[in-house]
Amino acid sequence: MSSSKEFKTFVLDQLKSLDNITCKNMMGEYLLYYNGILFGGIYDDRLLIKKTNSNAKYSLVEETPYPNAKQVYMVENLDDTQYLKNLIQETCKELKK
Repeated sequence: MSSSKEFKTFVLDQLKSLDNITCKNMMGEYLLYYNGILFGGIYDDRLLIKKTNSNAKYSLVEETPYPNAKQVYMVENLDDTQYLKNLIQETCKELKK
């Protein structure tokens, strides 16, 4: 199953407070970048982000984007834009290291 364009649009709208968010289509799913750092993606209408030490404190549910992939975190709280901004900034700060 691939993600809907409507869900992609919704997620990008929720992330509009972050400058430099880019989205790349990849086989029906979407990869998400912040300041050029790949931090996650949209898979099967789910926002998934890479696991880091800094985002473990958010107690997110572990998921796999597709069979045999590494575990990532699923972000369920999509309505709180400040929460999303903090989560993504902290995640990318650690991924940049």
